[in-house]
Amino acid sequence: MSDEQELQPRPSHEVRQWAMFCHLSALLGIWVPFGTLIGPLILWQMKRETDPFIDAQGKEALNFQITVAIASMVCFLLMVLIIGFVLFGLLAIGALVLTIIAGVKANEGIAYRYPFTWRLIK
Repeated sequence: MSDEQELQPRPSHEVRQWAMFCHLSALLGIWVPFGTLIGPLILWQMKRETDPFIDAQGKEALNFQITVAIASMVCFLLMVLIIGFVLFGLLAIGALVLTIIAGVKANEGIAYRYPFTWRLIK
């Protein structure tokens, strides 16, 4: 744990839970088209003013899902060359694993930053 995280008080249980929901709401995309974007967007919009931790984690979740959506479109274009199928499979597995890791970390009160994320929402 870094010195910066040690100095900050741990968010309350409710705040940590909402931050976790911001990340895990992306799994809604399994059942609902564009749910990977809609879930984090709605939760972040509803709860962003409640606590800075929820705001930061909601933005992080939404930025990651936007990045995954853009990468998915590239994979679909590359499916013409067959390599897109393999890349899309790797992307789906990676996105699922990172989303679950982020949800667990947020529930522990640790601010998670996704790797390889284009941060459009500041």
